[in-house]
Amino acid sequence: MPDGSGIAAALDYSLRRWQALGRFLHDGAVSIDNNHIENLMRPWAMGRKAWLFAGSELAGQRAAMVMSLVHSAKLHGHDPWAYLKDVLERLLSHPNHRIDELLPHRWMPAA
Repeated sequence: MPDGSGIAAALDYSLRRWQALGRFLHDGAVSIDNNHIENLMRPWAMGRKAWLFAGSELAGQRAAMVMSLVHSAKLHGHDPWAYLKDVLERLLSHPNHRIDELLPHRWMPAA
């Protein structure tokens, strides 16, 4: 292999990080890859260019708020569509001083 080839660079990279690359062999709590985290980040990376065309800064801020609510609903085990539908239907009649009851971490579906 000539110096500077792509394969030589890849091998050099691996050899310089050999201890870290084999850490999962000694500690069962260490994952062999980071696919789970990359899959969690993918929707945000894919939408990055699309969000440039939100229309205005205010529209972008509103989109960010909705995405935060959707992601928070997912993290708390709720179906995001059911959560948003229920909250939007209840919003007009819900008392302002109890609005925090509609946040994803406190929300309970209407009976």
